[in-house]
Amino acid sequence: MFTIIGGDGKEYGPATAEQLRSWINAGRANLETKAKLAGETEFRRLGDFPEFGGPATPTEPPPLAGNFNPAPGFATAAPIPAVAPVQLTPADRLTRFLAMLIDSAIGVLCALPGAFVLGSAFFQIVIDASRGLQPDFTDIEPGRLLLGMALLGLGTFSLLLVQIIMISMRGQTIGKRLLGIRIVRNLDGSNPGFARAWLLRSLVVGLIGTLPMVGNVFMIVNYAFIFRADRRCLHDLIADTKVVKA
Repeated sequence: MFTIIGGDGKEYGPATAEQLRSWINAGRANLETKAKLAGETEFRRLGDFPEFGGPATPTEPPPLAGNFNPAPGFATAAPIPAVAPVQLTPADRLTRFLAMLIDSAIGVLCALPGAFVLGSAFFQIVIDASRGLQPDFTDIEPGRLLLGMALLGLGTFSLLLVQIIMISMRGQTIGKRLLGIRIVRNLDGSNPGFARAWLLRSLVVGLIGTLPMVGNVFMIVNYAFIFRADRRCLHDLIADTKVVKA
């Protein structure tokens, strides 16, 4: 038997669970109505009593029958459309070669101011030193040497910085940008970023190329790999990249 507190604050009862259900159906009570069992002193929500609690909510929905047809208005999840993978076309070999020539030409242009100030005497010193001869610095004024080296370093460093930023953020050097090709991850076509596009693909490969004897062989093999079916050079395999049309 139950006793409840009505909307007017008065106690009503005792009443059976069946009577309380009829009161709920009539709107005279609800599951928030305070009630207590006979012999208890503490009032609780009617909804807290097992007699008025709803069925336990299953943790997983029951499986649907194979021939289940939802009734009109039955809410069902919309099917997720399949997303077609992005098709990336490998850049052709000639375009990649021309992009490399453009980058090399830009490098020469950036070095021209410093080379002009240094003059032919400086390059003769470089040639003599490479041949193991004793360089003669008497033909170059100290001030001219310092200015020329400063311009040469500034031009080279500025171009290097621009190329690193572009290749890290866009997967493109200036030459690749002009010819509409770019470097992407081989796995998913995403931007390879600084670590792959420059550190692995350019710096590490370039350092290997400077090794005596081994470096020359490595660079020949590196560029020969472009004649593979996927047109990926050895430096692309090292960095897990490929060059595609932008």
